Parts: sequence; C-alpha cells; structure tokens
Amino acid sequence: MSRTATVSRTTNETDIRLALDLDGTGRADISTGLGFFDHMLTLLAGHALFDLQVACQGDLEVDGHHTVEDVGRALGFALAQALGERRGIRRYGHSVLPMDEALVTAAVDVGGRSACVLAVNFPVPTIGSFDAQLVEVFWESVAATAGANVHAVLHHGRNGHHIAEAVFKGLARSLRMAVEPDPRQPGIPSTKGTLTQS
Repeated sequence: MSRTATVSRTTNETDIRLALDLDGTGRADISTGLGFFDHMLTLLAGHALFDLQVACQGDLEVDGHHTVEDVGRALGFALAQALGERRGIRRYGHSVLPMDEALVTAAVDVGGRSACVLAVNFPVPTIGSFDAQLVEVFWESVAATAGANVHAVLHHGRNGHHIAEAVFKGLARSLRMAVEPDPRQPGIPSTKGTLTQS
C-alpha cells in the first residue's frame, strides 16, 4: 500500500505545494526561498529516506517565520495523511547524533498526540541570515499537525549550523525508525487499539 501524501496550502502569507513518500530513497526537491531552510529539509529527506518535494512562496519581505511555520504544518499534515491509521509501524524512533562538536539526542512518537520539547540553546541568534529560533518553530508545527511527540536534547555544541544540523538529522532518523513497518506488529501499535489525534 502506498504511503504517500500531497498537500496544497494557501494563505495570505504562504503558498505551499508539498509531496511526501515515506518509502522513498531520500530524494529532495526543495524551494522555499530560504537557503539554510532548504538545506535542512534536504537533510531531513536524506536521513529519513523520505522522498520530499516542497515549493513555497512566502512573505519573505516580512521575515522567514511564516514560511518555516507553514511548511512545518504542511509536512505534519502530509505525515499524518501518509500514515493513515498508523497500522503496522514501529511508532517510536530515537537517535543519538553527533555533528562535529555538537551532540543531540532525538526521539519521536507518531502515536497521534502532539507535543514538542526542544532543549536546544543556540549560541548565536542567526545562522547566516536564518533566525535560529525558527528551528523550534518548524518542529512545533510538524508535531502539531502530524500528531507526534518530538523531543531533542542538545548535550553540547558551539556552532549554530552544526547544532541545527544535528537536530534535523537526529529527528529525521528518529522519524525513519518510527514510520518503518514492524514485522512483529501488523496491527495498531497501541494497547488502546487505536491511534488518533483526539
């Protein structure tokens, strides 16, 4: 069964077209107008082994906030759509990921309920021209619409780029594990017998 989704989302702030294949090979075609964000989404696709296409036209004359937030929401919607009933998946995923001097522990639960905790402090307010606060904004948006718990803890790190990269790669690999088919659990991976966002 195909685990794919497409999302079109248009507001006064952004116009987004997104396509996701959970069983891809890590191919990415990303265009948001924010170079660093494009880089992070490309890393996400590559380490999750998702095929991901994102085209976003946002109000970058204001700043990058709406673009990052709304792409996160669109990706979360696509994850929820592609997972369907969430039957036969591992549900939980985790990763400990080093990126040069930075070290991040990441974990996700795609069990239908939303929470995001990023215990990650950036030593700089911007990474190039990218607002470092938007890393958390993105993952909060993904968690909210995917129905996922998203956690990342920075153990140490001095370089903002490396820290952001460790967060994205760690959470991507956690998602990869969580959405993988579980051959020992063909049903709903919950003792309640259902995984919903309610």
